[in-house]
Amino acid sequence: MPDGSLASFSQPRALATAEISVVVEQFRIAARNAISAGFDGVEIHGAHGYLIDQFLKDGVNDRTDEYGGSIENRCRFAREIVEGVAAEIGVERTAIRLSPIIDHNGATDTDSLALTRHLIRLLNRYALAYLHVTEPRFTREGIKQCRTTEAEFLAARMWSIVRGEYRGALMRSGGYGRESGMEAVSKGHADMIAFGRLFISNPDLPLRFAIDSRLNEYDRSTFYTHHQVAGYTDYPFHMNPPLQIQ
Repeated sequence: MPDGSLASFSQPRALATAEISVVVEQFRIAARNAISAGFDGVEIHGAHGYLIDQFLKDGVNDRTDEYGGSIENRCRFAREIVEGVAAEIGVERTAIRLSPIIDHNGATDTDSLALTRHLIRLLNRYALAYLHVTEPRFTREGIKQCRTTEAEFLAARMWSIVRGEYRGALMRSGGYGRESGMEAVSKGHADMIAFGRLFISNPDLPLRFAIDSRLNEYDRSTFYTHHQVAGYTDYPFHMNPPLQIQ
């Protein structure tokens, strides 16, 4: 709530099969509204333990209908959303974000590599604007993981599948900085790099990267607060007023 208090909420429950098409329609309408508001495209959030990821991962999805059980069934919800959004705004304006081997918010899978391969082959049917895959390099506390040999091997296998089989533009994210991002692109590991936390504290991040300027440090304690300014719009620009790049 605006005063920082928590509102009451209902007990979570599984969607009834008949309700799923309603949610797919909500994604379609949301995409249409985004384009009407002036956005160039829409990235469907299918990662980090949120709704689509809950359907994808068998550690969460215990459904017994056509949206649960097999990998194909668990990917059905994501497929229907991609197709609905692409039909509404154009496939060239549609992208999706996935985190197939990240267990954020408890979204685990017993065979994450098989899930990754199925998702990549599914998405290859569409000429999406790009595929965004998050690296298993952080937890909700922001701590780098993937420190064990087993975890590093799993991540390497996943990226081998993603980069080796996906035929479209690939975006990666997960703890990158200026130099590591440029290195990933230059070595062909990705076509684009996404930045999150650095963009919060540096509203002119592309300019700072271009001129190799010092970055503002972000304040993690303000990431999920109710305040509408502190930690969101109060970080300084490199130049005041901001430089307008044509």
